[in-house]
Parts: sequence; C-alpha cells; structure tokens
Amino acid sequence: MENTKINEVREILKKDYNDNINMKELNDLKVKYLGKKGLITELNSEIKNVSNEEKKEFGMKVNELRKEFQDFYDKIKNKLDEEELNKRLESETIDISLSSTKVPLGAPNILEKVIEEVEEVFLSMGYDVVDGPEIEEDKYNFEMLNIPKGHPARDAQDTFYIEGEEILLRSQTSPVQVRTMLKGKGEVPIRMICPGKTYRRDDDDASHSHQFMQIEGLLVDKDISLSDLKGTMDILFKRLFGNDVETRFRPSYYQFTEPSVEVDITCVNCHGKGCNICKNTGWLTVVGAGMVHPNVLRMSGYDPEKWSGFAFGFGAERLAMLKYDIKDIRTFYNTDLRETSNFDREDEE
Repeated sequence: MENTKINEVREILKKDYNDNINMKELNDLKVKYLGKKGLITELNSEIKNVSNEEKKEFGMKVNELRKEFQDFYDKIKNKLDEEELNKRLESETIDISLSSTKVPLGAPNILEKVIEEVEEVFLSMGYDVVDGPEIEEDKYNFEMLNIPKGHPARDAQDTFYIEGEEILLRSQTSPVQVRTMLKGKGEVPIRMICPGKTYRRDDDDASHSHQFMQIEGLLVDKDISLSDLKGTMDILFKRLFGNDVETRFRPSYYQFTEPSVEVDITCVNCHGKGCNICKNTGWLTVVGAGMVHPNVLRMSGYDPEKWSGFAFGFGAERLAMLKYDIKDIRTFYNTDLRETSNFDREDEE
C-alpha cells in the first residue's frame, strides 16, 4: 500500500521532468514536491502508518525519491543560471579598444610639504616642533613679547579680537615661544620651532591673506650670538634652495628682538643677477629675526645677564611661492584641483 503511494509520486515526477522549463516553473515544481504540503514531504508523514518491519525500506525509498528530484532541480537550476550569466556577459561586453579613463592621483599639499622640509632641517639640528593655541590671550600675544597696551605695533598687526581686548586669534606664533620659555622655568637649552596658522585683518590679494602659516623659531642658551643665527639660516636655506644660495643680514626693528635683522637670500630666480622678482637687487627678504630682547627673556623667567638667544619668523607661503614659482598666495586656499596639476607629482614624492 505504502509502496504504491511512492510509485504514484514517482510517475507524476517523471511526467514533470522537462529540461526546457524556466526558473519560475522550476521553483513551482520545488514547492509541488518539497514544499510544506509537497508530494514527497507528505510521504514522510506517512511513515508513522507503516509497520515497523517496513519502516526502514519505506524511509530509504522516500529518501531516494527526494534525492532524485533534488538532482533534477540542481541540474536545471545550474543550467538556467549559466544561461542567465551568458546573456548578461553578452549585453555588458567591454570594448577593450576604448581609451581608458584617467584617474587623477593625489599629490602632497605644496604648503604642507615645505613645512615638513623645514621641520626636518630643524629636527636634524636638535630642535623640537611644538604647538600652541590659535585662540590666544593678549598677555602672550603682545605684552610678554614687549608690546604693551597702547603700543603702535598693535595697530600694525590689526588683530582679530574675540572677547574685548583680552582674547584674540593669534597674530603670530611668537606666543608659543613665550609659553615654551615659561614651561621651561629657566632651564636651558631651549630649541624649538612652531609652525601654525596666524590671523590678521588684511585684504586678500595675490600676496596677502588674512590667514597664513607662520613658522617661528627660538634658541636660548649661554653665549648665543648673531653668528649662531646666521649659521642656522645658512643651513636652512641651502637645504631648501640649494648650496649656491647665500644669506645676508640687514638691520631692522622688532619689539621682541634687539638687535633685529631682516634675512635676505640670493634670488632663487636669477641667482643674484637681478630680475623683476627681486626688483633687480639680486636679493629676496624672507625672514625677520634677531636676538631675543632682554625684556622678553626676563618676563619669561630667564636672566638676560646669564642667558641669551635668537628668534626668527617667516611665512611658509612665502617660501613655497619662491620654491615652486607660485604667483598668487590664494592658490594655497582655493579648492580648484586644476591648480595642483601645475605641479609634477614625481617631484613631490
């Protein structure tokens, strides 16, 4: 009786075998035979009605029938999947004769690269690279740099004040020098540079920006002189622009250094012969520097009778413009990617 049911299902199954059915028809057959109320599934439920002597044989035959259908299902499904894949490949054929799409590659930021080069030079000479707050107190930005309230130099810097006249956006990175000396509590030597953003009220044009990167440096120790500053500047600019670059000092005036100097280098364009870039002088002014003013040392906890030091500061954009022949400072802050295509990636690696 039970074997008769199995044979009946097998006969029905034979009639349904068809190699030319589609995926929907194949899935319908799976539901018909293996679904919750499928023909083969119902045979499993009949096993409880089979005598103990016949249970084993009945179960084996049902499993054989299930395997027979599963083999048929897998065969047709693999065939249909392969046909579908071939159709997709035919419709998505890639024409290898087409020119490839050029994927733009990134390049190091020119300004950041120059800053890193400067850092490497000073790190090799034993300097530390330090940082400080961009929102600064008047005390550190001016007063402890020998620029008291009411001093005309404050007007020249045209500062962004945030809260009254006490909290401001730093107009220079020199406050980091003061903070470093205060932290040192009279200990020497101090060797540090501080690259960072600075802010001044200015009209943006090809050579000016209200925001710019400044790199300031400080060395405090015993018996430091202008010759030490000169040697340091020589090393820096030879590393940046080549061994044929020369440096010179010219007298200047800054509130926080005494004596103060401006540092010139031979023109990187004409190499000292004279051109429109150096206004036919053969020299370019790149750094403001000098010996740390005794008042600055004293306010920061260093006895000027015992210790001396030099300080310097320059704009990173200025050096980058000279090094890479950039005509407009706004190039560093624009988001036009075409600007970066002016620089050879290989030169930047």
